[in-house]
Amino acid sequence: MTRSNKPLVLLNVSDPAPFREGLVTAGLADGFELAHVPPGGSFSDDQLAQCEILLAFGAPPGMLSKMPRLKMIQSMTAGVDGWMARKDLPPDLPLSAARGTHLPQMPENILGALFHITKHYATIADNQKQSKWVRSQSATLAGKTLGILGLGAIGADLARKAAALDMRVIGTRRTPGAVPHVDTVHGFDGTNAVLAQSDFVVLLLPVTPQTENMFDRARLKTMKPSAWLINFGRGALIVDEDLIAAVKAKDVAGAVLDVFRTEPLPSEHAFWQTPGITVLPHIGGGHPDRDKVVARLFVENVRRHLAGEPLKELVPRDKGY
Repeated sequence: MTRSNKPLVLLNVSDPAPFREGLVTAGLADGFELAHVPPGGSFSDDQLAQCEILLAFGAPPGMLSKMPRLKMIQSMTAGVDGWMARKDLPPDLPLSAARGTHLPQMPENILGALFHITKHYATIADNQKQSKWVRSQSATLAGKTLGILGLGAIGADLARKAAALDMRVIGTRRTPGAVPHVDTVHGFDGTNAVLAQSDFVVLLLPVTPQTENMFDRARLKTMKPSAWLINFGRGALIVDEDLIAAVKAKDVAGAVLDVFRTEPLPSEHAFWQTPGITVLPHIGGGHPDRDKVVARLFVENVRRHLAGEPLKELVPRDKGY
């Protein structure tokens, strides 16, 4: 098979169409050879040897060491801890995270979790199946305190929407500073202060050496016994056994979890059967137009790569996210 001398862009995604079309529309496609390999598919030795730009959710172990011409990676996900944990990731290889591409879906799903906790629609639906009329009263969100750990793009949008529900919002971010609709913004060292005040705690943190396993039994005890934990960040933020113990002991009221250390969550995992813990099948940020949003970021970063400019949403290696 005869190859062109053009640099190769490898699209390791289910549907390459939005990314191909984006490059064509931007007038960038003619400068590259485009190849598509679906997730789980096999890469040829030639593709690995010739690839200059990689778009992917991840890569098999050892793959990057076989890509001597690789100049840029565009991650399909906002979380890049999987990439950062790789021993074959060159320290100077530009890596872009798909930050901000989960809008507006993730804040809406987190609001859905808040309504699930405070309203009784799930119970009402079960009662309807039995033709049972059972009156109940819902708890209000207005006047409650929402603590957001990780006030990035998702957290800031969630704060805006929660404030519209008359909730008080506090939280943490890497660099403390004013965030619209947030009463108080702490640095990471203010985490316990946020936990002590919050009726609902939302985790939107990346996994780093500082955050991995941070929600152990001791940390959970800093929360109100009436408070709920909502994790839409990463599964490894939580020590699973400690959360189960805390919920059973009523150290916290319960938890809604959308991310897990192993996905799909194994059927034998205790989260499934622990009263007070709701398991969601990682619905957080997926939405019908997300590939188009990621494609816009990808195309812009291809343009920047060609122009010798820093990538948008470039991952600082010293921060790891």
